[in-house]
Amino acid sequence: MRVVFMGTPEFSVPVLEALVEAGHEVAAVYCQPPRPAGRGKKARPTPVQARAEALGLEVRHPVSLKGEAEQADFAALNADVAVVVAYGLILPQAILDAPKHGCLNIHASLLPRWRGAAPIHRAIMAGDRETGVCIMQMEAGLDTGPVLLREATTIGPRETTGALHDRLSQMGARAIVAALDRLGDLEPDPQPESGVTYAEKIDKAESRVDWTRPAAEVDAHIRGLSPFPGAWCEVDGTRIKLLASELADEGAGAPGEVLDAALTVACGTGAVRLLRLQRAGKGAQDAQSFLLGLPLPVGTRL
Repeated sequence: MRVVFMGTPEFSVPVLEALVEAGHEVAAVYCQPPRPAGRGKKARPTPVQARAEALGLEVRHPVSLKGEAEQADFAALNADVAVVVAYGLILPQAILDAPKHGCLNIHASLLPRWRGAAPIHRAIMAGDRETGVCIMQMEAGLDTGPVLLREATTIGPRETTGALHDRLSQMGARAIVAALDRLGDLEPDPQPESGVTYAEKIDKAESRVDWTRPAAEVDAHIRGLSPFPGAWCEVDGTRIKLLASELADEGAGAPGEVLDAALTVACGTGAVRLLRLQRAGKGAQDAQSFLLGLPLPVGTRL
């Protein structure tokens, strides 16, 4: 098929690669413009732009798609379908209608649960046992279109957003190739009105760990915010980012109290064991390596 690809971050790259590998003709790649990054604030291309250029594909990064000129340029590509994954711009109706088969979105949740910006983070933070990817026919609403294909997967008890992100990216790549192969045979499945939840964008203000919450919620909070923006706590004014954890078999103490040399920490009920931590300006470390640089004796309150 003649495809327009629309995506921006690392999550989208395996999808682009899969489309090329499957033999589809990628007419153009749309992504967000380069942004200033690093100490020198030099404009840095997005992961999708970098990969698309390496593959020899035409790259476009308009600031908006609302203008008539941008919409005419898009329509002139005469695409069979547009594949959209984490693009970052609202698509006007003229864009949605331009390809022969419309625009298909790869969404990293089991819709209608977790519509919106941060479905992977929110699924883990909410303690969900299962998530997945959906191939959705796009319409004007926010992730409201009918689902053409869905694939579910279990969320592991130690899985972080970073690890789940990578798994779902690969799942989405496989799913869109399968969907394009069967596009004429797939029956659009309207999303039910019940079960709708919204995955609001992660705010750094919600990153601080509240040790008074139950251990299961603290553990989900830590894993759901890893690696970015990272849940954190403080000890004697030193901020510590918490990047991996697990539920402890037992443990009782005041919320935030270090209970043993394995970095088991008491919560409102139950306890969690911290597995990977990071101090500002330092690299991430496993718990025992971290304690060599910053001892946290039993009884320390985080």
